[in-house]
Amino acid sequence: MLKATIDTEIFKEAVEVVAAIVTECRLNISANGFTVRAVDTANVAMISLELGAPAFSAYSAGDSQIGLDIGKMKTVVGMMEKGDSLSLDLPEGAYKMELAFGSYKYSISLLDVNTVRKDPNLPSIQLPGKVVISGAALNNAIKAASVVSDKIAFGINPEKQTFYMEADGDTDHINLEIKSTDLKTFIPAEARSLFSLDYLKDMGRVMSRAEEVEIHIGKDHPVKFVFSIAGGEGKVEYLLAPRIESD
Repeated sequence: MLKATIDTEIFKEAVEVVAAIVTECRLNISANGFTVRAVDTANVAMISLELGAPAFSAYSAGDSQIGLDIGKMKTVVGMMEKGDSLSLDLPEGAYKMELAFGSYKYSISLLDVNTVRKDPNLPSIQLPGKVVISGAALNNAIKAASVVSDKIAFGINPEKQTFYMEADGDTDHINLEIKSTDLKTFIPAEARSLFSLDYLKDMGRVMSRAEEVEIHIGKDHPVKFVFSIAGGEGKVEYLLAPRIESD
């Protein structure tokens, strides 16, 4: 059972952070809010989302798990106007969720949870390096790298006390180096890993709105991005596996 009201911009952002990784997911509903944990079909990227009940203007729910077609939901939220209020209604045992906003009322069929990939376990990976930068700066670096290559390296140079992002193409190279004094947080460690821009471009567009993004990195390890949405009432974690560098 679910009856809730939420600002459309908050709900739209929550849908978009999930849509950057997967096209369908299991949505876990409880009295505390929504949670989503999903991995893409290639097992390269993972999303963990927590959207607390305080993010809603009205919220009443029991424990349940439903299957959502995120691609379809993203199309629906694209119809929402800024400033609208969205009502969500899911009666106990129902197979459709009612969404009402503006003059629209949608009845969205739910997916059978048994056909949706199970929630993955969060890997226990120790990532020693950490920096915090603005989401806009991170997204700009990702966009700049995509001009010359299909991959980007994130790294920390403890000796120079810098965090860097660089990309190499067939003929071109781009490098961005940020001093520790220009970062909101800087925890140095020997760290450098290479990542696919195919995934990062979608993640970057979502993270561009975040005031702060934590980047946790290691040496040839996955990268973890952590940021807040919904005025701090929502938390997002992205985990992206590294690409293997050729000699």
